[in-house]
Amino acid sequence: MKKPTDYKKLVSAVRAKGLGIEPLADRVLVKRLDSEDKKSPAGIIIPDTAQKEKSKIGLVVAVGPGKYGDEGDLIPMSVKIGAKVVFNSGWDNEVDAGEKDEEFFLVKESDILAIIK
Repeated sequence: MKKPTDYKKLVSAVRAKGLGIEPLADRVLVKRLDSEDKKSPAGIIIPDTAQKEKSKIGLVVAVGPGKYGDEGDLIPMSVKIGAKVVFNSGWDNEVDAGEKDEEFFLVKESDILAIIK
């Protein structure tokens, strides 16, 4: 059985690496969490690299201040650092943070589909 992940420790570890990325406006920096290998009905393990789509579940590691509304007031972000989220990712929003085995995405808050409790 897989040991539960301590997401607070993971966020502080990412901060300690000093990625040097600070999201602006309503942008969110998300670290993609590794998905488990899947098994076929015959019991063959299908590695992550052979699957059609990678997991779109990630951990929020940084958030922008929010965006400004029509009247000039700041609308705060509803997602917080350390939240586990489901998000839409595309080829154009992947960020190279210098880590080979970790993937980071810079997405708009509206691209976050759900917060996993």
